Amino acid sequence: MRMKSIEALCAALLIGTALAPATAQLDLKVATVAAIPPGGDVPKAFMPVRTGYDYVKRTVMIPMRDGVKLHTVILVPNAVKRGPIMLDRTPYNADSMLARGGGGPLIEQNLSPAYAELARAGYIIVGQDVRGKDGSQGDYVMNRPLRGPLNTTRVDHATDAYDTIDWLVKHIPESNGRVGTIGTSYDGFTALMSLINPHPALKASVPINPMVDVWKGDDWFHNGAFRQEMMSYVYKQTATKGSDAAWFTTRYDDYDSFMAHGSPAAYGRAMGMTALPFWNRLMQHPAYDAFWSEQAVDKLLARAPLTVPTLFVDSLWDQEDIYGAPAAYAATKAHGGGNAHLVLGPWHHGQGNGDGSRLGAIDWGSDTGRAFRQDVLIPFLDSHLKEGAPRADIAPVTAFETGTNRWVRHADWPLACATGCATGMTPLYLTANSGLSLGIAPAASAGYDEYVSDPAKPVTYRQRPNMSPWAPGSTWRQWLVDDQRFAAGRPDVLTYSTPVLTAPVKIAGQAVAHLFASTSGTDADWVVKLIDVYPDIVPAKPEMGGYQLAVAMDVLRARYRDDPSKATPVPAGQVVPYAVTLPDADHVFLPGHRIMVQVQSSWFPLYDRNPQTFVADIMDAKPADYVKATQRIHHAPGQASYIALPVMR
Repeated sequence: MRMKSIEALCAALLIGTALAPATAQLDLKVATVAAIPPGGDVPKAFMPVRTGYDYVKRTVMIPMRDGVKLHTVILVPNAVKRGPIMLDRTPYNADSMLARGGGGPLIEQNLSPAYAELARAGYIIVGQDVRGKDGSQGDYVMNRPLRGPLNTTRVDHATDAYDTIDWLVKHIPESNGRVGTIGTSYDGFTALMSLINPHPALKASVPINPMVDVWKGDDWFHNGAFRQEMMSYVYKQTATKGSDAAWFTTRYDDYDSFMAHGSPAAYGRAMGMTALPFWNRLMQHPAYDAFWSEQAVDKLLARAPLTVPTLFVDSLWDQEDIYGAPAAYAATKAHGGGNAHLVLGPWHHGQGNGDGSRLGAIDWGSDTGRAFRQDVLIPFLDSHLKEGAPRADIAPVTAFETGTNRWVRHADWPLACATGCATGMTPLYLTANSGLSLGIAPAASAGYDEYVSDPAKPVTYRQRPNMSPWAPGSTWRQWLVDDQRFAAGRPDVLTYSTPVLTAPVKIAGQAVAHLFASTSGTDADWVVKLIDVYPDIVPAKPEMGGYQLAVAMDVLRARYRDDPSKATPVPAGQVVPYAVTLPDADHVFLPGHRIMVQVQSSWFPLYDRNPQTFVADIMDAKPADYVKATQRIHHAPGQASYIALPVMR
């Protein structure tokens, strides 16, 4: 058989030779393999072809006054020859922020809806990594304080903004020499910092949902209660320069995770967070001491006139920084020379940058985000940043009035005692039998309502499971508009309600809950919710029947009732007055609806549990410190608890 195979092969070769041209030679040599090029296959420099791109992208390192260079991305629309610059200084990676679509040929593919609209309107978009983050040099400090006792270096966000603007107007030939600063959340904080000793080229600023006072009502605390759900943010943001350390948990429900670890300090130790300097500062400063008060941005802005036209943008249901924008506006409006403007939108944190048609189950009937940008934001910026642009007709305050769902113009904020309001605030009394009485004090009879607050079974801030805010599938952005019926049925939540309204009740400003309360413990948390209860039947939207929409909610840690900077025990069994200021609202309770108030003593796991026993270090309370307490809300004459509502008549 082997001989037959050899014969067949020879025959095949002979046939092939016979069919080939006479001059052909059979080349049996092996092809030569190309040598590996020196330096490999990645060239030292490569200039990609950008034919068809409608913008030019430049990446530069801008030097600061101390020699540190900051990574900066510049997007210049091709059509812009002499346009203004919008600068966003961020700890969230400028490359990613300005390449959302992966760097496509159209500038709009790379930007958020708000920034895409600015680019279409002729703006140069600039993003910069703050020092110490992502592509920038230097050291990162969370909310780096201004130079002074809390920052002994030569630099801060105000100087970095100044040096950056100075470089931009000198090195972007397509610029008209005018700059605006803009940003949301932390980036809103850096926009505010640009207003302190501002560069002459800074002509406008738009801080959106900025971090302003992180103890009173923004990210880290609310009136002393620690927002422990922000632990994962602190972990990721400060563990590495690139914010790429993944927070992990062994439980799906954060309620279970936080209960298992007990106190915030114990959870932090379990996660290795004692290696993070900012986490340690949080644990060391639970009170409103100089560390917090000296870096509160509204206080800093109040020290000098506001010389730059500024549009403070607030989200009425901001789940992260609901305090900041109105506080900054209040601090600057009196000495701002007309430069301070405020927008109140019906949004979650940052939603004004995108689609604002709805929030959770609530449909506003129009895209409120786009209306804000087209009717307020861009006209405001054009009037200050574009040469020859007409003066924009922007009201001091532009607010979306929820309930009626319409945009309104105000001359000031808050409106209580400003226009059409004789007394400023109208009392909404808590009465016996779970009632509420608008403007009429309860009858002369002793009374209180009570419940048992058990730290072993804290009241959740939303229906379980309580997913981590940034977990896949989380609906963290909408928790402030969750239907509050999940809490109303609990025995440790007091619920009060008016009869069905026969006339509209409009509020515009901040409601203040004045509670006369007692506890069997020596510390407590008081959570107050102002709620709009929908009619039992809503024919057009049956799923909204009986919906309990929270209009404003907040918490007060009782140990700071008298002095936020110093904790003191609560006298057990004694009636103590408390004032809980709720977030801003511009809302109409419509006929057919009811006004509801809920009171409770835990809001978990968003806020840490109060042990209800006074301890020196509440951040590191031990298991034995957590005790049940009987809480009483009083409504007798002289001790009549009420909500002061900013009712407009």
